[in-house]
Amino acid sequence: MRCEDPMKVIEILRLTADGYTQRQIAGSVKCAKSTVGEVQQRCRIAGITYQDAVSMPNDQLKARLYPASAQHKSMKEEPDWEEIHRRLKAHKRLNLQYLYETEYREQPVNHLSYSQFCRRYTLWQNQTGKHVVMVQEHEPGRELFVDWMGDTLPCVVWTATGEMRAAHFFVATLGDSGYPYVEAFPDEKLDKWLLAHVHAMEWIGGVPRVIVPDNTKTAVKKPQYYDPVLNPAYCELARYYDVAVLPARIRKPRDKAPVEGEISWLETWLLEWLRDQRFFGFETLNAEIRKRLLTLIDRPFQKRPGSRRSVFSEIDQPALRPLPQVPYEYAEYTYPRVPDNYHVPAGDFYYSVHYTLYNQRVMVRMTAKTVEIFNDNRERVAMHQRRYTGKRHVTCDEHMPAHHRFQREKNRYDGTRYREWAKTIGEYTHTVIDTMLKAQRLEETAYRSCMGVLQCARRYGPDRLELACRRACQLHACTYITVKNILKNSQETVTTNSIEEKPTPLHENLRGPKFYM
Repeated sequence: MRCEDPMKVIEILRLTADGYTQRQIAGSVKCAKSTVGEVQQRCRIAGITYQDAVSMPNDQLKARLYPASAQHKSMKEEPDWEEIHRRLKAHKRLNLQYLYETEYREQPVNHLSYSQFCRRYTLWQNQTGKHVVMVQEHEPGRELFVDWMGDTLPCVVWTATGEMRAAHFFVATLGDSGYPYVEAFPDEKLDKWLLAHVHAMEWIGGVPRVIVPDNTKTAVKKPQYYDPVLNPAYCELARYYDVAVLPARIRKPRDKAPVEGEISWLETWLLEWLRDQRFFGFETLNAEIRKRLLTLIDRPFQKRPGSRRSVFSEIDQPALRPLPQVPYEYAEYTYPRVPDNYHVPAGDFYYSVHYTLYNQRVMVRMTAKTVEIFNDNRERVAMHQRRYTGKRHVTCDEHMPAHHRFQREKNRYDGTRYREWAKTIGEYTHTVIDTMLKAQRLEETAYRSCMGVLQCARRYGPDRLELACRRACQLHACTYITVKNILKNSQETVTTNSIEEKPTPLHENLRGPKFYM
């Protein structure tokens, strides 16, 4: 029987060199006796010894043992995967099967089968980093993510008519601990949205610095990335609680991944528990929801220590462990598969590898001081200092795709960096940025608007941007929309001199000063 596992081949050669019989070797490596004999014969033909196999990469060892398989190559031409991926992203109604049947199969080439077409497209996505995602770090107590559950539940009996009414569920969760709040309402109108925020902050016992909603109409009147227009009532609530409202990007659910994950979890553990129950009023329903939440938040995490309640109450007090006093380092080994965020688990933390290793099996070696990660060729691909406290994801910039590095660098910008960037363009640009930051009670609210102004330099050039900012200062309107419209309409060179008033022409119907005497 064929054996292509390099580790088994190496073990068979080692035991053979030690003089063990084929039956003993087969029992040790968990394979058939005939497989042991075939591997020994192929190694003798190829001239491979145990020492050669240990120092040989896995792919080379496979090629030496099974040359026919290594020489077999597909003669079929690879499609233009980049163009296929671009079209799928640009047109939401397109899918792989449609492109395969209407375009690819019609070309006069040696075609792939549909299954191979799909498999190779997935392989191309893995190799080019299309499937990897960026880790979102959340500061404790800073962000409150809010949203409506997608599912409703007909569980409230309307006493006036006896009809069954559907309950709509508002969900709020803190970014780091995932501490949830749920409240049921008869609809998702603005008054329920605002009341739910008030109750959510009462539930957590404090006010966060940032609230991250979806682009629902009750929150955002006009969705824009750089300068979203919030609902006036929502703005008033934000000013009252002195919080910044930063809506998630349109069609970017990963921007509010904590609440999306909590919704999925609560749909199972809360809605399924409520499904067969009936309540005579939303007050009774919400009382039961709170009782259920107090039970659910004590459930232990599956992939991190503690529960939502314990992490919520103790996250600022991490316990430090002492260093080993002896030089010997005990190592633990795990063999995880690299997930789409290219961070593999090691203990209670996650350590990055290069994004091109997505979906591959790696070996993790953990000691008291270091974490080493090896690929399937036993080559070390990453090495980190082991962490016991602090952020749970340890990331090296060189492991990230270019667009992830760009996004991470952009997330590090604060008011000081925006002002320094503006100074490199000109004095008036710095004045506009400084005015925009000072106009907000929390300067984080103005970060996206500042980025929008400074990004105009790429499209229109720094000189035009400086003139546009000078024009905005003259108009006393230092906002992103003003600067954008000035550049768009080429108004940056217009002066502010008042227009000379022309005398009124004489006319027989005009009444002069004598008429009023």
